[in-house]
Amino acid sequence: MSQTPTACLALADGTIFMGRGFGATGVSVAELCFNTAMTGYQEIMTDPSYAGQIVTFTFPHIGNTGVTPEDDETATPVAAGMVVKWDPTDPSNWRATQDLEAWLTSRGRIGIGGIDTRRLTRAIRQQGAPHAALAHDPDGNFDIEALVAQARAFKGLEGVDLARDVTCAQSYRWDQTKWAWPDGFGTQENPRHKVVAIDFGAKRNILRSLASVGCDVTVLPATATAEDVKALNPDGVFLSNGPGDPAATGKYAVPMIREMVESGLPVFGICLGHQMLAMALGAKTIKMNHGHHGANHPVQRRTDGKVEITSMNHGFTVDVQSLPEGVEETHVSLFDGSNCGIRLSGKPVFSVQYHPEASPGPHDSAYLFDDFAAAMEAARG
Repeated sequence: MSQTPTACLALADGTIFMGRGFGATGVSVAELCFNTAMTGYQEIMTDPSYAGQIVTFTFPHIGNTGVTPEDDETATPVAAGMVVKWDPTDPSNWRATQDLEAWLTSRGRIGIGGIDTRRLTRAIRQQGAPHAALAHDPDGNFDIEALVAQARAFKGLEGVDLARDVTCAQSYRWDQTKWAWPDGFGTQENPRHKVVAIDFGAKRNILRSLASVGCDVTVLPATATAEDVKALNPDGVFLSNGPGDPAATGKYAVPMIREMVESGLPVFGICLGHQMLAMALGAKTIKMNHGHHGANHPVQRRTDGKVEITSMNHGFTVDVQSLPEGVEETHVSLFDGSNCGIRLSGKPVFSVQYHPEASPGPHDSAYLFDDFAAAMEAARG
């Protein structure tokens, strides 16, 4: 780190962290969270679920694999900024096409290095996800009082519908399948199931996972109505991940989801889609203290006790005490006992809180896409 700090992270409580800036210059104001994943920083930064958040990476080796367009989960980074312990290193990976710092600069995202991320993570765990202002100035000129004031003025994520900000502008088809050695991405040329995916902030690898189990996917914006979905005559409906408060997005999405459930179509939800499916079935959601963000979260399957290591990114959760009769809790977090999955009795309707597409993260839960395909097969008779 240079002798003169070139970046500043100011928390709403007045705590100040000085470090070395990289990436874009300027100021970014958002909620601050931490992510414990050891891989996948590019996928994390481009995950639409991180809209409105600055990500602290607890793993120190950030930048060591560079970046490649193949690993973008959406067209451009969505996370508001990144906080790391050590300055990003030069890439050492045959797939890298650019280094992390240049990538962040070209995409208008601020980074700060040289931070005591252990101290920062402990503070987030103990006090909850703070509001923060992240500034990068190569000359090291910072108005600390103004940055703290900006952090305090941030309205937070409760009651905020961010899905509208990250959803697609219009519908589109998706047929690309998951990356595989040695040919890279493939194409689904013989689909067996017609799926409508509602984009609340969908990651590309989720869509690839659907295509890889035989789905012809049509993606609709978050504001799609039940009539929009029915017009496509799908075999099943997928509810994607996404950012913000599910209660805010649910104001327009829940009625559509409820009608899809009543239609008898198989419905599969992930992350924000899980939370809004739960609301459509009569449950409630609540804001968590610091959320779950990482690729090492143990989740237990209620049916057989099997433990899956999962990838998570959520700051809200389904209140398990509010689940109505007929809605079964299928998965639970072994970190804190929070709800991680539900299923509607007697109907092919289910969802999980975590990200089974493994981008980034383990592959323990990839079977859920096969379960969705099997449900559509069974429903079709």
